Amino acid sequence: MDTGRPSKATRRVAATAIAAGLALVVGGCGGEDGGSGADGKPSTRAAAPKDTGRGTPAADTKRVIGEVKGPDGVAVTLHSAVRDTGGFVTVSGTVTNNGTKIFNAINWRSNETGMRSRSSVSGATLVDKAGKKRYLVLRDTEGECLCTTGLSGLKPGESRPVFAQFPAPPAKVTEVDFQLPTMPPATVSISD
Repeated sequence: MDTGRPSKATRRVAATAIAAGLALVVGGCGGEDGGSGADGKPSTRAAAPKDTGRGTPAADTKRVIGEVKGPDGVAVTLHSAVRDTGGFVTVSGTVTNNGTKIFNAINWRSNETGMRSRSSVSGATLVDKAGKKRYLVLRDTEGECLCTTGLSGLKPGESRPVFAQFPAPPAKVTEVDFQLPTMPPATVSISD
């Protein structure tokens, strides 16, 4: 007698097929596709060299232009603040968890509701004290920050590179304060 409901065997086959399909989809998301999106078109997000990992441009980690220490043993060492010819300033550094708990940068994000990454440095700012201006992290055409994202699960003793791009202050401005939420500011010099 046919009750119109699938048998247990049919449901198991369907569940197995769905699980296999999801595994293929998830596995395809992590590939090295050179920055292409799901539609095969190049991504509009800033791509980093493969050796830096996590979408963060490489910085000269031997150079230190500033350092800030925050709660729970988290420290950010700033390596460079470089003015680009395109009208941007890129600040690069390293975040280190010197504490005893896993660190997630959820408090470092901006208050924007459209951001996909909850753990990022999108709340960072550059402050020109003399000109009384605050510069926010730039956004790409999809509204995502031009900064380090996915900054979560930083274990005690672990370090990761971080970066953020800002609109460049006027050329005469050579010194700004770099600020992250929950952290004190660090005065840094902008190099060309």
